[in-house]
Amino acid sequence: MTAGATALVIVPTYNEAENVRTIAAAVLGALPDAHLLVVDDASPDGTADLVRQLAATDDRVHLLERSGKLGLGTAYVAGFRWGLERGYPLLVEMDADGSHPADRLPALVAAVDDADDVLLAIGSRWVPGGSVVDWPLHREVLSRGANTYARFVLGIGVRDVTAGFRVYRADAIARMDLDSIDSKGYCFQVDMTLRVDDLGGRIVEVPIRFRDRVHGVSKMSRSIVLEAMLRTTQWGLQRRFGRRRGARR
Repeated sequence: MTAGATALVIVPTYNEAENVRTIAAAVLGALPDAHLLVVDDASPDGTADLVRQLAATDDRVHLLERSGKLGLGTAYVAGFRWGLERGYPLLVEMDADGSHPADRLPALVAAVDDADDVLLAIGSRWVPGGSVVDWPLHREVLSRGANTYARFVLGIGVRDVTAGFRVYRADAIARMDLDSIDSKGYCFQVDMTLRVDDLGGRIVEVPIRFRDRVHGVSKMSRSIVLEAMLRTTQWGLQRRFGRRRGARR
């Protein structure tokens, strides 16, 4: 049961013991009426044990343990299903590494709550007011270029389609065919954006200040970037010829 919770913040983890206490405090400090669900992929560093300690003293904290490192996209889908089963009205995607500013959670939630036609609010680096901190030039060029390419190929107006800091209206997620999602990394975020767009809902972008992780190791790899580029091209062609599916209207 949601016990009146305004949102479920879903945070996938793998070896985030250095960060999980900090992110839990930041999330619940910014949204005291929300609940936090940590989806842990059998982290060998004891991340799940730390979450269990937090949950023992705060009933807003929950843990969903999985059998191994199964990927970001499937972690969010598992979190979505968990949240839908318990009736949370809003489902939030957020990283555990501190790169997503928790103090922007109220603005993201308000962007969905304040307009019935908004199905998704994205914490965006690439709209006016958005920015990145501590990024090398080549990484910024890669992100900006990938988003420009996706916007052109897919024919959508979202400027930060690869962003992973998001608030969805739960009934939009409920209308999607979650079984058909097999995307990972950046590709998952592109896929989810398209699914919301396919539902005909409005997507808004809220500027954020994105900061690179301080502790731990990034999970990004060349294969994840390549998957995103290839599948974005594929989806662009499918949309052009009316073959893409993924929403249950």
